[in-house]
Amino acid sequence: MLNRVISCLYPVSTLAALLLVWYAAVKIFRVPPYLLPLPGDVIQRMREDFWFLLHHSWITIYITLGGFVLSIAIGVPLAIVLVASRVLERAVMPWLILSQTFPKVALAPLIVVWFGLGLGPKFAITFLVAFFPILISTIVGLRSIEREMLELASSVRANTLQMFFHFRLPIALPNIFAGAKVSIALSVVGAVIAEWVGANVGLGYLLLQANANLDTTLLFAVLIVLLIIGVVFYYAVEFVERLVIPWHSTIRLQNVTA
Repeated sequence: MLNRVISCLYPVSTLAALLLVWYAAVKIFRVPPYLLPLPGDVIQRMREDFWFLLHHSWITIYITLGGFVLSIAIGVPLAIVLVASRVLERAVMPWLILSQTFPKVALAPLIVVWFGLGLGPKFAITFLVAFFPILISTIVGLRSIEREMLELASSVRANTLQMFFHFRLPIALPNIFAGAKVSIALSVVGAVIAEWVGANVGLGYLLLQANANLDTTLLFAVLIVLLIIGVVFYYAVEFVERLVIPWHSTIRLQNVTA
């Protein structure tokens, strides 16, 4: 318990230091508010526009979760298929890697033109941003099984499905969750990109409006809300990881305390 309290003090101390530096920089260099507002002004703006920000946050959260779920639902099965078929991997994997070289901001307008302005295109844009870490992490995890484990599975006459569910998948789960934590963070970015194109609601839309109106206080308030959403989702995935594979979390904590 004491170790957890101490571990929480580190990020809190870092946040306090950053706020202090932010406040001192504005005061010392006399930065005008339209360039960099004081931390107190941003917090006050968040309090005044709480319900307004909350309304737009629900849309961004919905798009974030939709794209993240799609990345899991498509990325994990696709990784399993690619690991199972070396021929298919050689045929598909280079194109998947090539697809990651295209900037998603450039693809977003095309997706909106092709599929319209509904939620579907926004889910698709978020998915494109978030699915690749899931795919790669799952492939690495499924291939990380040691030869001795495969020999053990063969010795007990395990069939293909039994070998997958009892040997490959449990070993791959830490990698899958590592990819999921990266993916959920990228899903927030993808949701903002999706809202930049053809949206009239959401935190990404608010960012554009605040930037156009030089409303720097609102701009920082939206950025802080996005930061909170990203952190909450990240630790939510980590919480699920501890429930699903508690043995992995125990080993990690032992290594940290050692």
